[in-house]
Amino acid sequence: MQSVNPATGLLIQTYPEQSRDEVQNIILQCAAAFSTWKQTGFDERSRLMSQAAGVLRQQREALARLISLEMGKVLAESRAEIDKCAWVCDYYAAQAATFLQDEPVATEGSRSFVSFSPLGVVLAVMPWNFPFWQVFRFAAPALMAGNAGLLKHASNVPGCALAIEQVFRQAGFPDDLFRTLMIPATGVEAVIENPLVRAITLTGSEAAGSQVAAAAGKAIKKTVLELGGSDPFIVLEDADIPGCAVTAGQARMINAGQSCIAAKRFIIVESRLKEFETLQTAVMQAMTVGDPLDEITQVGPLARPDLLAELHQQVTKSVEMGARLLTGGGRHGTIGSFYQPTVLSDVKKGMPVYDEETFGPVSAIIPVKNEAEAIAVANDSEFGLGGSVWTNDIDRGIRVARQIESGAVFINGMTKSDPRLPFGGVKKSGYGRELSHYGIKEFVNIKTIWAA
Repeated sequence: MQSVNPATGLLIQTYPEQSRDEVQNIILQCAAAFSTWKQTGFDERSRLMSQAAGVLRQQREALARLISLEMGKVLAESRAEIDKCAWVCDYYAAQAATFLQDEPVATEGSRSFVSFSPLGVVLAVMPWNFPFWQVFRFAAPALMAGNAGLLKHASNVPGCALAIEQVFRQAGFPDDLFRTLMIPATGVEAVIENPLVRAITLTGSEAAGSQVAAAAGKAIKKTVLELGGSDPFIVLEDADIPGCAVTAGQARMINAGQSCIAAKRFIIVESRLKEFETLQTAVMQAMTVGDPLDEITQVGPLARPDLLAELHQQVTKSVEMGARLLTGGGRHGTIGSFYQPTVLSDVKKGMPVYDEETFGPVSAIIPVKNEAEAIAVANDSEFGLGGSVWTNDIDRGIRVARQIESGAVFINGMTKSDPRLPFGGVKKSGYGRELSHYGIKEFVNIKTIWAA
């Protein structure tokens, strides 16, 4: 397994893959650690999870640099990612005992209540775009609930995967409670089939989610899937265009546009179209593309050359079909996997940037006549992860938000994940929820206990 710097194309390090026997042994060790961990009280779990937050903060600079080197995120965003991981550790350290306390229910019995107990070893199949955050938003609640964790990380961020395992060890967790599997995607099904693995969570592509869900379904195991997104960014006629255009740039360009909940389809009421086009184009053109380790850089490279090629094909085909190119539209430089911040307008159904998820710095502007058409276009997607609505009337924004088919809608704000709020999607964006009290209850046995 190779770690390659996407800003330079140069090899960072090679890691040996684990054999099938090594993987099965790790699963055995992880299950043994679970048998003890599940008996550990919440006070001790909380103490260790708080220490994990401390390790993250102590090693913030080194871990952030590792993220930037392996997958190209700009350093400021990598630091913010580590900070967010520490936050989710602190959050569940403080809240898990309350979330999972017995819930009394009045029945004819003398006592009846719902209890929550851990399932066992949970396999996490995780992506490269937020190589620490995606893992910690699963691991913090799963471990606090009393489960053990196995991580099959994306093959281009093996250094991050091993570093996360070390964070939990350095925090004082049992050595085998959270383990990394250094295996290719083809090795995942055998892990799912192992009877000691009780549940699977995946964040990634629609194709990967379908394959994992099929394997888990065959084995009758619980899954949570967070898949792709093509989030609508709806701008109504009474919106603050200067303000939302700045946020539009940020919402599209976080992680060089490689985010499931990045704004991707900018649905603009025609009366404000030209103003929005002008301002968003200016915002995108002003962004500094370059070395992610340079503090002045705002946009780093795409994570792999194949991702750049796929994105460029989506842009090129959409322009051939009539989309108007306002800025960008091609590779940036000749070294590394950099793509120009790009804005397309007059985007219509049938174009790749309308129908497909674009994982990179490309904005697709879709003009609509009114609010009703904006809602229809927003819902005209296979995905349903997040979205935002921009209007000076909050009540109107809430009314529109209720009609959007997605797991989250933000009004006059950028869509983002937050440990206090549930995160997940509908339609082909997946099912199940992470974060908040909903997330920690995904991987527990919700058990009824009744006494006469």
